[in-house]
Amino acid sequence: MDFILLIVGMDANAYYMARCYHEKYNRKAYLIGKNPIWFTDLSKIVITKYIENLWEEKVFLKELDNFYNEHKDTKILLVASTENYIELISKNKSRLENKFYFNYPNSDIIESIIDKETFYKTYSDSNLSLPNTLFYDCTKDNDIDVQLSFPVILKASDVISYRRLNFEGKNKIYKIENKEELINTIKIIKNGGYKKTLIIQEYIKGDDSHLFDVVIYGDKNAKVKRISFAQIGLQEHSKDMVGNASVLINGFSTFPGKDKIIEDIVKFSQDIGYTGFAEYDLKYDSKDNKFKVLEINARQGRSSYYITDAGCNLIEILKRDLIDNEKLEYKVLDKEVLLSFVPKIIVKKYILNSEFKNKALSLWKDRINPVKYKKDISLKRNYMLIRRDIKYLKDFKYGYWKNN
Repeated sequence: MDFILLIVGMDANAYYMARCYHEKYNRKAYLIGKNPIWFTDLSKIVITKYIENLWEEKVFLKELDNFYNEHKDTKILLVASTENYIELISKNKSRLENKFYFNYPNSDIIESIIDKETFYKTYSDSNLSLPNTLFYDCTKDNDIDVQLSFPVILKASDVISYRRLNFEGKNKIYKIENKEELINTIKIIKNGGYKKTLIIQEYIKGDDSHLFDVVIYGDKNAKVKRISFAQIGLQEHSKDMVGNASVLINGFSTFPGKDKIIEDIVKFSQDIGYTGFAEYDLKYDSKDNKFKVLEINARQGRSSYYITDAGCNLIEILKRDLIDNEKLEYKVLDKEVLLSFVPKIIVKKYILNSEFKNKALSLWKDRINPVKYKKDISLKRNYMLIRRDIKYLKDFKYGYWKNN
């Protein structure tokens, strides 16, 4: 074997990247992370190590140095599953690039994307359409002047620092119906310890099928070589997971304008010099028939495994680009692929777009689930997957987010 895979992270994203490696090369990936998460802790296709303070830069770099020293006779492909690790890799690019193969943009590009305030301000005049957005500084006690119609979306600008907080009433994203609710929610967030900027954004009307997922791969020369386009039928409805796709179909859309938004995203990505994987979260706005970019994740997304079935194994393309120095051709990944984290009963009951629902059910036999892998079966893991399906039934029945 001419390379090994080191993944930093332990979540579902880390799991399916290890799965991509195992499917293609029949090898176990090495994973390091802070705490056990059952997706990977109960897996037979990974070799795990836990480091409690891995988020600290000195600890992070020490662990990578240790891993390199143990495997320096082999080429090491380095992948991260969360923004905080990607930020650390990018920040220390010059120190790490002689030891590992990885493909992440420079730290200034990472910062311009990860922090939502910076993202909306930096790219407001780009060729992408963005939602109308206001900003609230939690370090000040300013009056809240909302020049948008309710409902509005409220979310943290600094996702990394917000994710580390734990307080009653904490949601990943808030849908706010009036000014009084907005004032009270901001007070809860500030009292919970968040000290950065909050994003107040217009709510684009439409059920979950107005949401879209685009994954791009920019090669080491910042040329987009792969791009997908998937319509989402359902997003997660629990308070800590809303915004993540739970059902999507690649290569399918019940709304017009697919070719134009693909063209726009390719141009934008290449104009800013983006390298590696990125996930674009979009929502179709029926008011002006445009796809609005809600945010960009500077990594493969939680559901991006679907591009493997669409013809692009996420680990293989990294190897071909970085290790093999292969010249890649540009491809739009347009094969129809159904991804579903949830059971069929949820698809039938909760998807409101009938055209999307019928298409999903017609593809159900060949559906994929990133965390269900037939070569990684055990009693404990199967038990957790069954528990997860049961939790989904509760999340969609009683969950925070409503599909409307």
